[in-house]
Amino acid sequence: MKNLSIIILLAFTALLSSCGKKSEQNETLLSAKDFAEKIQKTPDAIILDVRTPEEFENGHLNNAQNIDWNGDDFSGKVKAFDKSKPVFVYCLSGGRSASAANQLRAEGFKQVYELDGGILAWRNDNLPESNNGNAPTSTLSDKAFQDTINKNQVVLVDVYAEWCGPCKKMKPIIDEITKEQAGKVTIIRIDADQNPELCQNLNVEALPTLLLYKNKNLVWSNVGFMDKPEILEALNKQ
Repeated sequence: MKNLSIIILLAFTALLSSCGKKSEQNETLLSAKDFAEKIQKTPDAIILDVRTPEEFENGHLNNAQNIDWNGDDFSGKVKAFDKSKPVFVYCLSGGRSASAANQLRAEGFKQVYELDGGILAWRNDNLPESNNGNAPTSTLSDKAFQDTINKNQVVLVDVYAEWCGPCKKMKPIIDEITKEQAGKVTIIRIDADQNPELCQNLNVEALPTLLLYKNKNLVWSNVGFMDKPEILEALNKQ
């Protein structure tokens, strides 16, 4: 019984360690292609983007409406929707949309579908989106990224987002390692919201994501929060 409790605790901890957790109702969790196909077959669909307004402006699914899950009065705002209509909900990587979907079900919405992997998965499948002419200016081009890993022997990449809880928790750790490993390891941080094309090229599926390159080659990666000893252990193995 004790061992079973430990297993359950570890599984729960893993679920919360990244901003890409799954919904507990997996029959409504759809791949990007299935999500797109289901929307096309549902003419009265409500498409709900639960990211921040800034994220939404940088690119969103066609005909999507934006209600920030972490904003003011999410429950009050979704009450304006017709509960008899199917709702297709998504965020960047799946964490916020899973919480929003469960809240929608609690509010009485009967058909709620989630985009597995969020808009990151959507982009990885090269599905269409709209940005209303407001596409983000990438802070790091693919060429600049390639130049960085080509010029430095060991490069640690931290892919994050400002709204991501685990990313915020890990930032001070990354800052400490940056100072301590100066001259040994080059560390770059990539804002996923400002660099969607680069994240697509790097196959980023959830946040935070750590990528470790040595001599131009990807030698290690991790999705989800890691503490300082774990990150240093990975670095010391190289």
